[in-house]
Amino acid sequence: MILRAQNLTKKFPGVTALSDVSFDLAHGEIHALCGENGAGKSTLIKLLSGIHAHGSYEGHFEVAGVEARLNGIADAAHIGISVIYQELSLVDEMTVAENIFLGCEPRRWGGLVDWGKMHQDTKALLNRFQVNLDPETLVRNLGIGQKQLVEIVKALGKNSKVLILDEPTAALSEHEVQILLDILRDLRRRGIACIYISHKLEEVFAIADRITVLRDGKSIVTLSTKIANKDEVIAKMVGRELGELFPRRASAPGNVLLEVKSLSVDDAMGRRRLHDVSFNLRAGEVLGIGGLMGAGRTELLMHLYGSWGGRQSGSVRLHGAELSSNSPAKTLRAGLALVSEDRRRYGLILEEEISFNLSLSSLPEVTQWGFINHHTEDTRNRQIFDHLGVRATGLQAIVGRLSGGNQQKVVIGKALLTNPQVVMLDEPTRGIDVGAKIEIYEMINRLTAAGKAVLLVSSELPELIGMSDRILMLREGQIGGSFDRGEVTQEKLLQAAMEFG
Repeated sequence: MILRAQNLTKKFPGVTALSDVSFDLAHGEIHALCGENGAGKSTLIKLLSGIHAHGSYEGHFEVAGVEARLNGIADAAHIGISVIYQELSLVDEMTVAENIFLGCEPRRWGGLVDWGKMHQDTKALLNRFQVNLDPETLVRNLGIGQKQLVEIVKALGKNSKVLILDEPTAALSEHEVQILLDILRDLRRRGIACIYISHKLEEVFAIADRITVLRDGKSIVTLSTKIANKDEVIAKMVGRELGELFPRRASAPGNVLLEVKSLSVDDAMGRRRLHDVSFNLRAGEVLGIGGLMGAGRTELLMHLYGSWGGRQSGSVRLHGAELSSNSPAKTLRAGLALVSEDRRRYGLILEEEISFNLSLSSLPEVTQWGFINHHTEDTRNRQIFDHLGVRATGLQAIVGRLSGGNQQKVVIGKALLTNPQVVMLDEPTRGIDVGAKIEIYEMINRLTAAGKAVLLVSSELPELIGMSDRILMLREGQIGGSFDRGEVTQEKLLQAAMEFG
């Protein structure tokens, strides 16, 4: 074993995050950690990577047979442990090359940075891991999936003995996921061990040798993927048997709520990003939007919301009335709400309380004469808090301290408090556990049962198929295919995403 942890217990004021957890990792093994948000996965990797310093927890762990006494991430890196966290740690104002070599820049005589060597070495790393990016591109100009790939290359370039990956594919397209899995298989052949954390069980079973399930801070079971199955793992994760993973209850479509005709949109540089896009969305309907990364899914939703792009032609109508292309405030008032794919950047103010965040998009509803009516605000926020099943100590809990699934519920609650007729959900289940996913799926069912319409963007094809009444696949900003629920398959969706006709 390259790593062995025994009886790890980590306590915070009022809560035990880990309780007597044991875990081991062999040379050249990919060992998956599975569990709901709040199960203790993040605490465990923070302990193994030195963020929770030696002495702040009970139990111990060894690396290559030697007890690890880490006092920070530098100590972890020194003994060969690298971590790719779910939340990116890149510097937007730096280039790809500068980020990859941050803190370990190649130097020339006199201590000056050797920029030529840095760019050359970066290009070699990117080529090695099949990532098609220019080393001199500013990170701020990359999409979230491309940023994730830079983060992965940065960690892999350190030649670590143990690589810990926390939801590494949450922002990646199907093609990029396969590239990453191939990279990990190559690392396994070279004897590098990986701890792989993911809510996507298809990936876990495709790549992992063993699975350890955490629940309520305890290590419940370790299973071999050769003999285990997804239903067994899910049951161990949540402590109960679950029914259908995608409980879509289709309702009878009503009147057209949203009508998009011949929509063409340019980005800020004048490049055409959406080409002649047309579709209708009816009351009680879920319209899925799929496509590879860069296909224009997020750009479409952000343009409909009024926060991105210059409309060159076409029209967008809600309830028959033309929607502005540059005013999110007017869009909200008209009844169209957006839940962004990047909840921590665009959806939440992490330092503030749940109640503060819930009210942000609908302050006029709780304001009189310029002052907030706190009784009305609290009553309204409490109802949505309970309705969505947010797991927190109360409305005064700080959002940044919640699990990913509960943060997502707050973002959705904020949108629903605007009383929208059409809800646009951009990757609503990214980075959250199976239990929280099913709760969001049930929320989608409640919305459509109430006569509202949902525009659902997802990179997970099973989710698109399971939760959509119709699906549009985008390719390079154009509609590559349209499918009804009964005729769709993953193969058809991928073909439409990659080639027309």
